[in-house]
Amino acid sequence: MIKDTITHFHFCCGLGAGAKGFNMANPRVGNVEARFECLGGIDVEPAAIRDFKTLTGTDGTVMDLFTRDQYTRFHGVEPPKEWKEATPADVRAAAQNRTPNVVFISSPCKGASGLLSQKKAVTPKYQALNELTLRCVWLMVEAWKDDPVDLIVFENVPRLASRGRHLLDQINQVLSHAGYAVAETTHDCGEIGGLAQSRKRFLLVARHVEKVPPFLYQPATKGLQSVGSVLERMPLPGDEAAGPMHRVRPLQWKTWVRLAFVEAGKDWRSLERLVVENGHLRDFLIMPERRNGFIGVNDWEQSMGVIAGKSYATNGAFSVADPRSPRSLGGYGAYGIIPWNESMGVVTSQSAVGGGRFAVADPRPNLKRKKGDNFYGGGHYGVLPWDSFSGAVSAAACHDNGRWSVADPRLPEASDNVVAYIKALDGCWHRPFTTLELAALQSLIEPEEYLLLDGLNDREWRERIGNAVPPAASRAIAEVMGTTILLARQGETFLLDNAPIWVKPMAAALSVGGVQ
Repeated sequence: MIKDTITHFHFCCGLGAGAKGFNMANPRVGNVEARFECLGGIDVEPAAIRDFKTLTGTDGTVMDLFTRDQYTRFHGVEPPKEWKEATPADVRAAAQNRTPNVVFISSPCKGASGLLSQKKAVTPKYQALNELTLRCVWLMVEAWKDDPVDLIVFENVPRLASRGRHLLDQINQVLSHAGYAVAETTHDCGEIGGLAQSRKRFLLVARHVEKVPPFLYQPATKGLQSVGSVLERMPLPGDEAAGPMHRVRPLQWKTWVRLAFVEAGKDWRSLERLVVENGHLRDFLIMPERRNGFIGVNDWEQSMGVIAGKSYATNGAFSVADPRSPRSLGGYGAYGIIPWNESMGVVTSQSAVGGGRFAVADPRPNLKRKKGDNFYGGGHYGVLPWDSFSGAVSAAACHDNGRWSVADPRLPEASDNVVAYIKALDGCWHRPFTTLELAALQSLIEPEEYLLLDGLNDREWRERIGNAVPPAASRAIAEVMGTTILLARQGETFLLDNAPIWVKPMAAALSVGGVQ
């Protein structure tokens, strides 16, 4: 085999997931095989750049890509004195002063996201954020105007095609003027990456007409996995060997109760099947806020929806019906939902109160222990007041052989954050995904791998993970782009292959020199 190298560089690179996927690609044409080499990436967040080095092995660059006007509109204040606008020369330096073969741009998508209201989307703050799309393309074109990049990948949320239409039109004009043919389409990261989530994205691809032949193969569609097929390969949540990213997040007690009653594969609306009196089901408030996906529970056997930057149990379908019992909760305890007057399950060797449904509402008063013909047990099941003292602590002190219990007034309120195992009617623990599980679902790691991102903050980890381009999807894109570049280097204009041409609409757009 003849070895070749294809280089890539990333704007708004985040923690480097997209770059990691490119590094994994190994396109091959005939007896020529290529490896991808990362030249670096740019992002404004220092923590993300530290993660970029961890995931790619290449140094990234902390750089603000805003213009001064955009910075002021987004932050509401003038930039500090030491701040300066990024220049094309700064971009070249960030890429080791080399020309990449492929540039990947994944600009911030909050301003065009459907998670943001239209009212906020049109504010100066988010319009400035949307303008980074055009800003990145302009900096890229200017940085390598004397030696153009072969292929450009621009990835964002699908709604950019409508909310950011005026910006996309300008981007097309800039690229066309620089000698690029451009195509816009959408793709599902989950399907081309074989993920356990459906993640639909907007994709703009551009090829430099003089450098790249007029076609691009389409990544194969692999279909979606179930969340259980990924999670079952991971340690149980709370396993210390998996690290702090695999802990179950504390939730409000009322949220745990609601999750337990949500049917797997559905969301809060399945609670409406329950009989509610005065807004309560027995002792628990169960009527949630009325919005789609609220405290949604994913079925173990199905794929999930897109992982967002704020993937919490109470703002979307970010919980799973886990059929496995946890080994250690490190929190409030274990409970089970069981209909009234129903028989219980099997008695195990660890039938403790906190380990399952191993308690009973016993109506018989005056419990006593009998030894021969005599009753004994003064203090049997004794409960001490909170403000009283106890007797001498004996070696056999236990709740059922003396006054070794206390009336603890510190009951959890409905709003207290706890970790609770409630076995739902389907026999599963309905719990939120751990941060590490979200990383695995994004294909940032293999389920068996360990990961620890920069800092010790779940919220920041989840935001970086949710903003990431799944490496499995970017690898699939890199494979077909690498094949195209290898063909160009060999002077080929066509390759007999079973893979379909990306015809609708990409291949048609890439086959001509104009703008579609």
